[in-house]
Amino acid sequence: MQFQSTDQYIATEDLTVAVNAAVTLERPLLVKGEPGTGKTELARQVSASLGLPMIEWHIKSTTKAQQGLYEYDAVSRLRDSQLGDPKVEDVANYIKKGKLWQAFAADQRTVLLIDEVDKADIEFPNDLLQELDRMEFHVYETGETIRARHRPIVIITSNNEKELPDAFLRRCFFHFIRFPDMATLKQIVEVHHPGIKNALLTTALTQFYEIRDTQGLKKKPSTSEVLDWLKLLLAEDLTADDLKRDGASALPKLHGALLKNEQDVHLFERLAFIARGQR
Repeated sequence: MQFQSTDQYIATEDLTVAVNAAVTLERPLLVKGEPGTGKTELARQVSASLGLPMIEWHIKSTTKAQQGLYEYDAVSRLRDSQLGDPKVEDVANYIKKGKLWQAFAADQRTVLLIDEVDKADIEFPNDLLQELDRMEFHVYETGETIRARHRPIVIITSNNEKELPDAFLRRCFFHFIRFPDMATLKQIVEVHHPGIKNALLTTALTQFYEIRDTQGLKKKPSTSEVLDWLKLLLAEDLTADDLKRDGASALPKLHGALLKNEQDVHLFERLAFIARGQR
């Protein structure tokens, strides 16, 4: 069972090695990288490449680790007991299975995505240590222990918004997705926009990397944003010549796909003003 690039996803060699190492070690794969570099999509492509079903758990700031195991609806049980509903005799009727329980109980091995783990409370990763390590947990309301029938392939993503506990990191295989170089990004673009003219692509990507390298930029545009930008350029039928900037503005064509806040737009406007003043 080996992961490799798919028709829809270009995986670098080091990323491929990381995924397969985590699978071999039966450790969660912790994937970090700036937003938009394909961390979430990686899990979906691992699922597609290995032919395994996928379960997605998207973490929010209010998410608790317990929700990944199960939730007990005591309020509904109390209400039903007041109404004389006979199903209150079985507490299992009021237990909602979480994503980990679903992965543990699956009839075959699954890919379990725990997406943006750093959004949750700092204690969230620690609260999952035993469950991810032993692949089992106890349901106190029913007295049963849920064990994984097939150990899932666990992929955990983080945008590095907060530090993760050392005890959690020790149990993971780690990989940082670096932003792709020009050659790799051209391969990625070819997957999404096959047949794009090389002159347009080279000119657009050159401008894109110049924007990313601009000092003082608050938010660097990501892979997903350059794909959106190229889609707009193609829809407008623009050529490489159309992308040339005349000096009156340092902003690229259709810059709203790349620059996502007014500070960065003003930065490029100031750069154009300074450039005109130096002439």
